[in-house]
Amino acid sequence: MNYQNLISNISDWIKTYSRKHNISTLVVGISGGVDSAVVSTLCALTGISTIVVSLPIKQLKIQNDLSINHGIWLTEKYNNVKHEIIDITKIFLDLEKTFENLNYSSLHSFANTRSRLRMLALYQIAGSSNGIVVGTGNKIEDFGVGFYTKYGDGGVDISPIGDCMKSDVWEMAKVLKINKNIINALPTDGLWDDGRTDEDQLNGLSYEDLEKAMNLEKHSNDSNEFNQKELELLKVYKKIRTPNLHKMNEIPIFKLMK
Repeated sequence: MNYQNLISNISDWIKTYSRKHNISTLVVGISGGVDSAVVSTLCALTGISTIVVSLPIKQLKIQNDLSINHGIWLTEKYNNVKHEIIDITKIFLDLEKTFENLNYSSLHSFANTRSRLRMLALYQIAGSSNGIVVGTGNKIEDFGVGFYTKYGDGGVDISPIGDCMKSDVWEMAKVLKINKNIINALPTDGLWDDGRTDEDQLNGLSYEDLEKAMNLEKHSNDSNEFNQKELELLKVYKKIRTPNLHKMNEIPIFKLMK
């Protein structure tokens, strides 16, 4: 694939959508990960006013530093980019304390709450600047295993890399000259105090594994040709994917009899 062309095509697509809907501003949360780094840079390339937002919540220093350094790099490189750093830790801690006192203290739910607080912040900024929130999820996360928070990082207006595999994102990052520390960092959603990685949360599967599993699934009718290792990979992939299908499907609606 010609990744320079892909970069141009996605950036033009964002620009066309924004012009069609009279959008003045693109708002992107930047986490220090490669997906948000690529998407924010694609937005910057449009020439449209772009606000990139670092939203630390009890963040590990290494994650926060990567986010802030990327924001600085963007503002120095593109004059249409503004970088906001908004620490919303106190808001989260207040919520955390309230629900702990009520005995609703699931760690997994609190991780999702962090993501939803970030979504609220991004929409506050977008709503105050005639903007849209630009999603940073790739195809594996959004349509493979559903590895995102419903109404959190899944709550966006457009999804520029939603049809791109993680390998595509890494290649675009190289062409865009994204900080190598971001490209090489272990993928993480940054929602846990212990700094657990995506791989930790995905039954030990890497994005390379997940990409291979998605390709295998396309040819599942020929499963007799798969070796034992491939069959096991597909099994684990489906185990992760199945409980998350509700995120990818339409919300169930009770239909009235007519």
